[in-house]
Amino acid sequence: MNANGNDLDATLAALADPTRRKVIDLLRAGPRPAGELAQAVQMSAPALSRHLRVLRAGGLVQAEAGGEDARLRLYTLRQEPFTALQAWLDQVQAFWAEQLGSFKDHVERTTP
Repeated sequence: MNANGNDLDATLAALADPTRRKVIDLLRAGPRPAGELAQAVQMSAPALSRHLRVLRAGGLVQAEAGGEDARLRLYTLRQEPFTALQAWLDQVQAFWAEQLGSFKDHVERTTP
């Protein structure tokens, strides 16, 4: 996933839902199967499946075959979209730091 606007839009759209953010928080501790995630967020497997589909489409998570049971899918976080999101947030923060610095300079110059 590259850092273009469409990717950032998909990331932000995926993170807009509190259930999906909870799944992201759970996956920060490590890979988990869908069933465990569903229990943790107190949601049915089919309902969580829809959220996982959005997270996969946004590139935030990936599913891999887990262990001995090929049907078991372990979900893990992908670093790239979070890196791109952080880069964008850093740019926004730099903009506001510059704006506030300029305002401070202006106030200090114009205030007796």
